[in-house]
Amino acid sequence: MRLHSEDIRDERTRFYVPVKRVLRSELAENPLQLIGNREYQTVIHYLPVMTVLQPGGSLLLDFGRALHGGVRVNNVVTPGKIRLKFGESVSEAINESNQDSSRKTAELELPFCGMLEYGNTVFRFVEITNTGEIALNIQNVMAVALELDLELVGSFESSDERLNNIWKTAVRTVHLCMQDYLYDGAKRDRIVWMGDLHPEMKGVLCAFSNTDIIRRSLEFLIRQTPSGSPMNGKFYSYNCWFIISLWEYYLATGNRDFLKQHADYIVSMVRLFSTFVAADGCEKLPKRRFLDWPNEDDPVAKHVGLQALLYWMLDCGAKLLEELEVDDRSVLQAMQLMQTYQVPDTLRKAPAALQTLTGLKDCSNVLEKDPYNDVSTFYGYYVLQAKSTIPALELIRKYWGGMLDLGATSFWEDFDITWLKNAGRIDELPVPGKVDVHQSYGNYCYKGLRHSLSHGWSCGPAPFLSERILGIKFLAPGGKRFTVKPDLGDLGYVKGSLPVPYGVIAVEADKSGKIKIDHPAECCLVR
Repeated sequence: MRLHSEDIRDERTRFYVPVKRVLRSELAENPLQLIGNREYQTVIHYLPVMTVLQPGGSLLLDFGRALHGGVRVNNVVTPGKIRLKFGESVSEAINESNQDSSRKTAELELPFCGMLEYGNTVFRFVEITNTGEIALNIQNVMAVALELDLELVGSFESSDERLNNIWKTAVRTVHLCMQDYLYDGAKRDRIVWMGDLHPEMKGVLCAFSNTDIIRRSLEFLIRQTPSGSPMNGKFYSYNCWFIISLWEYYLATGNRDFLKQHADYIVSMVRLFSTFVAADGCEKLPKRRFLDWPNEDDPVAKHVGLQALLYWMLDCGAKLLEELEVDDRSVLQAMQLMQTYQVPDTLRKAPAALQTLTGLKDCSNVLEKDPYNDVSTFYGYYVLQAKSTIPALELIRKYWGGMLDLGATSFWEDFDITWLKNAGRIDELPVPGKVDVHQSYGNYCYKGLRHSLSHGWSCGPAPFLSERILGIKFLAPGGKRFTVKPDLGDLGYVKGSLPVPYGVIAVEADKSGKIKIDHPAECCLVR
């Protein structure tokens, strides 16, 4: 019998991470003894070399990568008072950050001869200031990462190391958001936003065989959303993302029991949304109508995008109804009506991508004009999918690679390629004459230091590279039937793997056309 059999189990694991760099120390002795120090237990029977932090002194520490969790401070000899500041960037750790969703600043009391743990956010940098009147004797400071301990089953490697690093960073970004549920961002908002969940889910499916967090997150939204109501209590467009996500989750996992368990909910939602198509085929999604933040103030672009999104949802809904053996011609009739509707022209890339992906309208000219601007990290995945391969790879290198060039170890809630001009790195102290990117930029709800630099919806390059470049496409739920058509673009070679319920499908290909494919016996390769 387990002692805690009736309690809620936290699926995450704690990891201790030593300090990698001391970026700044003031009124501190022996600060460098913290670097690489792996001792997380307080020592009382002998006193090793310690960092002595005088009143008013401070330490600015770098743990080397974005982490979710907090820090442990081991203090001896005397109690004391400290101020902790967490930051995804150096700028956030030394300035006053927004306290929404998770605390980034705290005034705390250190125990005598003990340890103090604090924090539940995403950070890489921590500033510790002695706010008391006596010196502190600090044995060690370690990050305490609270994250899911998952095996990385999927993989991607190519002749371009920049793309390889971007794939890994994209996966790491979504992994940071895999907490109790699949959060939008683990610093902010720490909410299961349905729109954010679709690209995040795609990132999870290309990397991990354990996909329980997707199922749990979808079930959470079902519990929170009465039938006929908008997802997250706000957005009917997020119901579209729910049905799209549900179909793609089922296609990847073959979890038919999940569909059957929620069959009534799924059928009622799909039928309801088929009524949001007018007689002329125009979408009539109720308020609040939301596509993405960059198009929030452009009603035409929003309509063009929502037209395609509703069509995509009904297409996935029709497939779900077929799997559930429900015959409903109204959904197919609504889709046929939507195919006859002529959407207005738009110069915005997000709606153009959805129109192109769904086949309603080829907007390639919009996507290729000034290709590195008007791209968002949320809709970046759909823009990549709607582009041809070589331009898509170049967009990944320049746009997501631009964040890496600024010192990022995870991808951001928002990014504009113009931010690169005269920009300082986020992993260094602000430099006079250089733009402090984190402090200076952002829009709508993500202005300044409120901006999340570890946001799951930005992971789009990972599933794109796994799907398009490796060329693996599922034809039946669980990947039981699949095709492989690698598209290397300008790459010399590619190799990688994609999880399926029975193992992995592995592909190697080079520009000569040579292809090697390995797959589980349960999966049938369709040539």
